[in-house]
Amino acid sequence: MTDLTHENPTKTLIKFALPMVLSVAFQQVYNIADKLIAGRYAGEDALAAVSASYPITMIIMAFALGTNIGCSVVISGLYGGKKYNEVKTAVSTSIILALSASVILSVLSLLFADPMLRLLKTPMNIFDDSALYLRIYIYGFIFLYLYNICTGAFNALGNSKTPLYFLIASSVGNIILDYVFVAVFHWGVAGVAWATFIAQGASSILSLIAILFEMKKIKSDKNPPLLSSSTLKKILAIAIPSILQQSFVSVGNLMIQSLVNGFDSSSVIAGYGVAVQLNTFAVTVFNTSGNAVSNYTAQNLGSGNYDRVRQGFRSAIKIGAVIAIPFVAAYTFAGNFMVGLFLDAPTSAALQTGREFLMIVAPFYFLVMIKLSSDGIMRGASAVRFFVMSTFSDLLLRVVLAYILSPHLGVTGIWLSWPIGWGLSAALVFAFYLKGYWIPAKDRKTIMANFKETRIKSRPAD
Repeated sequence: MTDLTHENPTKTLIKFALPMVLSVAFQQVYNIADKLIAGRYAGEDALAAVSASYPITMIIMAFALGTNIGCSVVISGLYGGKKYNEVKTAVSTSIILALSASVILSVLSLLFADPMLRLLKTPMNIFDDSALYLRIYIYGFIFLYLYNICTGAFNALGNSKTPLYFLIASSVGNIILDYVFVAVFHWGVAGVAWATFIAQGASSILSLIAILFEMKKIKSDKNPPLLSSSTLKKILAIAIPSILQQSFVSVGNLMIQSLVNGFDSSSVIAGYGVAVQLNTFAVTVFNTSGNAVSNYTAQNLGSGNYDRVRQGFRSAIKIGAVIAIPFVAAYTFAGNFMVGLFLDAPTSAALQTGREFLMIVAPFYFLVMIKLSSDGIMRGASAVRFFVMSTFSDLLLRVVLAYILSPHLGVTGIWLSWPIGWGLSAALVFAFYLKGYWIPAKDRKTIMANFKETRIKSRPAD
């Protein structure tokens, strides 16, 4: 466990964020492996089937990610404030919430899986495989939800290394199982789904055991309750807007997937599926860096260190730019090669679709880093309505423009809507940060005045 309220902010964030970024990178690697192996060994239609299910799985995932943020921010604040009894209660309350919510959501997801695929205009030649993949994915949702809660708790305690170890093992296992089930046993999309199910299940159970052992290390003066309604309310106060934020993005992706499916081409769907998976890889890594900023912010606000939060934000922007550079370079200049890796005999339509998407969106990743770092400050400060507003503006503009431009420019019009949405939302949430909306209202005027006075004093004399 690590206290994030000391040491140089840049050094602290790098040491804390790096294992988190590597964890999500490994997680995305096995998501990419699912599609790569499906495309290579089961064909373009199999890849299209997995891709068509992807936006629905992201809506399901939104609940796990949103709850992860809620529990992580609450636990970080309590840990930064040295309230160790409440830390233990918050962790156990989060686990109970995850187990309960995942069962309810799994049942609902199974009921609405096929109707959602029909709503997305999934072509009939890939519908059955898409539905099969989606059902197996939903069976493992309880593991996915529980793993995210345990990861959120570890990160809140400043321990970002333990989840990394579990993710490395899970990713390697998933890729091996992908190959065995698809290339050797020829199970097709079912093999891809079962590989993910088994890998996530093992990682989830090990993470739960590890976090319970971690709780035993924290000294407390009494046996804290396992469930607290007040703590649950605090978690939900952040988790629900975070879930809405994640859901906004997922719903936007659903609507865009529906537009892409409307072109009724497996090649276009496959090319888009590969490109959006590569894009998700990059954006998820950036978002994880933003989550590290959230934990850092919560701990420092818990200890009342406002200036350290500002220093951390500047450090996060610099770190984010360094992280973004290789993605921008790879996707802009080697997009054709990267898309081609996923397909055994790629059609020109699939290659062109994927390459064009990456070349349009990748140069704007620096804007995404500014947005997600600013979001991280807002989440860590529990100023949830501000980062939800920025995300909703991104979603609304991106979807509206996609529907306006696609009849005139085809799929290119859909791709162009992404950087415009990113730019607006980045400007909006950065303005919220500059206005000091991450500072509690009762202290905002005084703290902002102190910041201004400090800036004036630090300027060199004429």
